Parts: sequence; structure tokens; C-alpha cells
Amino acid sequence: MASSLTKDAAQQGTPVNGGKTFFGHPRGLATLFMTEMWERFSFYGMRALLILYLISGGPDAGSGSQGGGLAMKMTTASAIYAVYLAMVYLLAMPGGWFGDRVWGPRKTVAVAAGVIMVGHLTLAVPGQAMFFVGLALVAAGSGLLKANISTMVGHLYDGPQDPRRDGGFTVFYMGINLGAFAAPLVIGTVGQSVNWHLGFALAAVGMALGLVQFLIGTRHLSPKSSVVPKPMVAEERTMWLRKGLIWTAIAAVFYGVVIATGHFTLNWALIPISLLGLIIPISVLVRIKRDKDLSESEQTKVSGYIWFFVAAAVFWMIYDQGGSTMSAFADQKTNGDVLGFDFPSSWFQSVNPLWVMAMAPVFAWLWMWLTRRDREPSTTVKFAMAMVIIGASFFVFIVPMGMATHGTKVSPMWLISIYMIQTIGELCLSPVGLSVTTKMAPAKYASQMMGVWFLAVTAGDCITSLLSIGGVDLSGIPVLALEAGLAVLAGIAVYTYRKKIVALMGDVR
Repeated sequence: MASSLTKDAAQQGTPVNGGKTFFGHPRGLATLFMTEMWERFSFYGMRALLILYLISGGPDAGSGSQGGGLAMKMTTASAIYAVYLAMVYLLAMPGGWFGDRVWGPRKTVAVAAGVIMVGHLTLAVPGQAMFFVGLALVAAGSGLLKANISTMVGHLYDGPQDPRRDGGFTVFYMGINLGAFAAPLVIGTVGQSVNWHLGFALAAVGMALGLVQFLIGTRHLSPKSSVVPKPMVAEERTMWLRKGLIWTAIAAVFYGVVIATGHFTLNWALIPISLLGLIIPISVLVRIKRDKDLSESEQTKVSGYIWFFVAAAVFWMIYDQGGSTMSAFADQKTNGDVLGFDFPSSWFQSVNPLWVMAMAPVFAWLWMWLTRRDREPSTTVKFAMAMVIIGASFFVFIVPMGMATHGTKVSPMWLISIYMIQTIGELCLSPVGLSVTTKMAPAKYASQMMGVWFLAVTAGDCITSLLSIGGVDLSGIPVLALEAGLAVLAGIAVYTYRKKIVALMGDVR
């Protein structure tokens, strides 16, 4: 397929070479749609099993647990889960760097898919050591893939002004949610009801299918996707290789001493990673804010952006517990029987993507309807709404948590409703956050700022991890109330200071 579209062809929704389209979009979108769908299938399938596998056979496992897991306490399992998610989003920044400086987006995605597949196959091998190796490989591969596959979607269109571009990303986004919806139903069922490691192996099969169809369909992608935008010179390669080897050697010596002296525990890995997940986002924002090359207007916008970043970190801290705290509650204290039909608790992980697919078109229509009447909420108001809504979801969560005592199991409608509330908050914050990030980014950091947005997820999950490492019971009613109250207060603060934030945003609305 041609590398770009002429403006006339773009207006008509037809490729320059007159070839086939994918729902009116360039044929390459089908390749990327399917790759992302299978990658999300493998990612969310494994994610649906993660907490359940970690606690299976232990004191915090549900009564119907098959056993055979790692028998960890819930606090330890929550910390591992949070660190894993944090690393996926933290590694998106070096993943984008590899695409820009080393391999180009297309090769980086192919390598990433291979790494993810090997990671899931490693998870399929019993044993705690293999589990952590597999988890690290999946996180690294996901970080490599995340930024680069979105870049290749953009390459299919004739620049930002191509009228089909937004629609293309919408179709691509549907692939994400289709994979996320199907994964718990397939992988979750096999892993939870038959064998954990067979479930992880199915995730590897899903990624293998995605990799095969990506390699077959690469001829439909833009040639720009094979180009390394800013290739490193030989001196830079030597410098980065030297730094990498030095830090690897330091880590190997340090942990070698810790292990040899018999002092090693899991916290020796979890605590440093969690602290890095907080230090790196803060240092990146400080570095950008203190850059003397930025104009006064850009400096002001960065100050305004920090408000959104902090609010987003609090939001994701609560939201991502949908796969840990809420997943464990589904397994232990939620009735898995509807009209005589029993289903695995991992199926609850399909509820959020189902709500997203159902409500995203409604929200898109709602914002357009309000825009035509000049009544669409501003970015700051949408963020404030998202914070209050995510806080409200945990206030609602307190009710079934209080009801599920002395072996009582609550109706599945409680969790379905809570996931619905959280999805409404997500649709108020996530698309808006992506948009405001691109609009408020200084020109010098235009491409890096998308990685900065992902770091908000890293920061939020690392806070959860540190709380869990500290022994905090995230499923305790006082903690749920504290998190909910913190989110609501953050939302009220954003709304109260909205005029100040708007002033910092300059010409961005």
C-alpha cells in the first residue's frame, strides 16, 4: 500500500492505489487492529488470572479455588499485581525510544510480540521463579509494543488533518476492547476451572496468532513504519551499551550479595521498583518544568498539566484495583450463579470492556450534542467529574463489602454496577487526558509527553504497591473509604481551582 494518501483520496476515504479498505480505512488498519486485539487478548487473559493464581492455595483464596497457585497473602499479591501494571506503563517510554532511535516502530512491534509470547509460555511453566521471569517478559514486551503500534496507526493517514484519522483510532480502540472482553471468557475459564498454566499457554497462543497475522499483513502498512526516525550514531550506541552493562553489573553484584548472605525476600525487588515508579514520573516532570529552553507560555502550561497528572494518578490508583481488590472480592465473596448458571469469577474482568463498548458511542454523541449547544463541560470539569465518580464507585463498594460477612456472598450485580460507575469515570478522564496531553505539551517534548501521561498510571499503581507492601489491607472498609474520600476531595479541588487551572492552560481548552 502507498505510504500516504493524497488530500483528495483522504477526503473520499479511498487509498491512493484504489485498493481494498477496512471499513473505509487503509487496509493496514486491519493488520494493526488484529495485532492489538490479540495482544490485548493475551494481556487481559493473563491479567484476569494473575491475582487469583497468586492467592490460590493460600489463606486469602476463595472457597472454590482449585489450588495449585503460589499461595500468597493478598497484600503481597496486590503489590505484585500493582508493580506489574506500573512497569507495563513505565516501559512504554523506553519502548517508544526504541522505536524512534533503534529499530523503528514496525520491527519494535514484531520483537515485542515475540517477547510477550515467550513471556506467556514461561508463565505456563510451573514454579515461582519461572512465574516472575514470565511476568517481567510480558511487561517488557507490552511496554515495547504500546507506544509503537499507535504510532503506526497514525502513519496510515495523511497527517493530523486527514478526516479519517480520528475514526481510525476509534476502530483501533474497539480492537483493544474486543480482545479485553473475550480474554477472561476464554483464558479465564480455562485457567481458573481447568489448569492455571494451560490458561497462560492460551495467552501465548493468542499472542502468537497476533504476531503471525502482523508479519503477514506488514505489506499493507505505511513504509514510514519501517523507518527509524532518529537513528543513533555509533558513539551513542556505545554510550548506551556501556551504561546498560554498568547498571546491569551493579544490580547483579548487589542482588548477588543479598542472595548469598540469605537476606533476600520479595520486598528487595518490589520496594525498589515501586519507589522508581514514583521517582521517575516526578523527575521527568521536574526536568521538563525546569527546562530553560521552554517559553514562558510553555512553562505555564506544564504547571497546569501537573494538576491533571496528579489527579490522573489518584484515579488510576483506584481504577486499576478492578483487577486486584475487586477481583479477589469477586472470587471470595460474590455469588457466581445467575439463574442456575455458574460462571468463574474471572468473567467479571470482561465487564469493564463490555461497558466501554456500550457507553463510548453514547459519550461521544453526548459531548457532540452538548458542544452544538455550547454546553460541553471543560477539560477541568470533566477531570473533576471523573475523580468524584471513581471515588463514588468505592463508596458504593463499601456496601457489598459490609454485607459479605460470615460467609455471605453478595449478588454479582454489585460488581457489575461498580464497574459501570468506574467506566463512566474512565470515559470522562482517559480520552480527555490523552487530548489535553497533546495540546499542552511543549514543542520540544511533543512526542515524549504521551509517555508522561502513561507515567500517571505508573505512579498510581506504585502507590498501591507501597501500601500493600506496608501491610495495608486494601479490601478493608476504612481503606476503601479513605481512597474514595481522597478521590472525591481531589475532584472537588480540581473543580474549585478550575479558573486558576484554566489560566495556566493558556489557549488550550
